Amino acid sequence: QVQLVESGGGLVQSGGSLRLSCAASGRTLPMGWFRQAPGKEREFVAFISWRGGNTWYADSVKGRFTISRNNAKNTVYLEMNSLKPEDTAVYYCAADESWPVRLPHYWGQGTQVTVSS
Repeated sequence: QVQLVESGGGLVQSGGSLRLSCAASGRTLPMGWFRQAPGKEREFVAFISWRGGNTWYADSVKGRFTISRNNAKNTVYLEMNSLKPEDTAVYYCAADESWPVRLPHYWGQGTQVTVSS
């Protein structure tokens, strides 16, 4: 069993930065971040392999967001820079043994990110 708890969301002005954290308990798995804006489907944001050597990003965040992990702390991070109003969403971390995957097996409860213009 894997449990995921996100933190670090909040309100930030356009152009600002936030860092999200996802603390995991249980097995060390490849992990990713997804987001869901009001009225839209949940979408993939970023992925990191279990050792951290492989990362992928959605085109919409490439160059602005960085995913990383500290396995000693069993925590995955999402550093978000140059934030835009269209980044406003609930951000979820997720874990699964196999990637890419549309619906990972394990999900956190989500953390709200709001970017004001």
